Amino acid sequence: MSATSATHTGTASPHSPQSSQAPQQPVTSSHGRHVVAVVVLVPVLVALALWAFAWPAARTAPRDLPLGVAGPATAVAQVEKQLGEHEGAFEIHHYADEAAARDAIEDRTVYGAVVVTAQGPKLLTASAASPLVAQLLQQSVTQQAGGAQVRTVDVVPAAENDPRGSALTSSVLPLTLAGIAAGAVVTLLGLRGRRAIAALVGASALVGLVAAALAGSWLGALTGNWWAQAGALGLATLAVGAAVAGLAALLGTPGIGLGAFVVMMLGNPFSGAATAPEMLPDPVGTIGQWLPPGAGVSLLRSISFFDGAAASGPALTLTWWAALGLGAVLLGSALKRRKENTGSAAAEREPAPTN
Repeated sequence: MSATSATHTGTASPHSPQSSQAPQQPVTSSHGRHVVAVVVLVPVLVALALWAFAWPAARTAPRDLPLGVAGPATAVAQVEKQLGEHEGAFEIHHYADEAAARDAIEDRTVYGAVVVTAQGPKLLTASAASPLVAQLLQQSVTQQAGGAQVRTVDVVPAAENDPRGSALTSSVLPLTLAGIAAGAVVTLLGLRGRRAIAALVGASALVGLVAAALAGSWLGALTGNWWAQAGALGLATLAVGAAVAGLAALLGTPGIGLGAFVVMMLGNPFSGAATAPEMLPDPVGTIGQWLPPGAGVSLLRSISFFDGAAASGPALTLTWWAALGLGAVLLGSALKRRKENTGSAAAEREPAPTN
């Protein structure tokens, strides 16, 4: 080979790919922004978590807690006056006699009732509605009676194997996580439309059956109709999963984080599962009942211990969450399909490049 050809072979042409490459841009500034974002974001998330979980727990106290009083008008007025000393603590409901007060407790209209009798005050409670509230009422009535022993009747007791309601309270977080996981997996696997809905419904139904078997059959923390419990647990899971998948279908992967934040960081601590919605600061208790975890706990209590009393409200809330979430899944799938079809049509109309 001649020297001239060797020279041409070893020297890059001005038009070769090597000469057209632009110098690499420094990435130091980009990495710096990422570091700053992490440094700022982590404390913000910690502050939000402490606010959502610690603040309601630190401010637990009765606020317009529904409480019944029954007995002679004169005696009832005296009891009501004593209860009124706790300003804003109780919402008093009047009943003619003990039987009416019992009915109100079983209908979940009130958490308990003070019945004035000739032998002294008698307290009716429902530990199944909230063991903490039942204990609080007993302490309050005993204090008003000057420390004397007050007869107490647990009209609707909690499960014998779970008298403090610990197992039921602990079920909120796993069900929420199961719903988040179902919505995230459906999104990350790329399932759309009817396939996504079938996966969400199937997973939620299976979660409901497994949870009912564990909490009801094995732990004995739930009573009542087993299939109704499984349905309530499955519906609560579906409400969370559909919400997460629906937001992801409309917003993309960030929708998973938004859905998880709403149901985990707000729904879980605002649910009032360990206490009662009326024991949380305003408007935390109300907001919690609008979110799937709080509505799910209320529905499960009604079905398990109160023969379905006051179940329609939380059931409707969960149904709305599930329906809106599944509707968003269908809408997001339709929008993506339309976008893909538009892109394909534009590519077909584009003329082929000429040499």
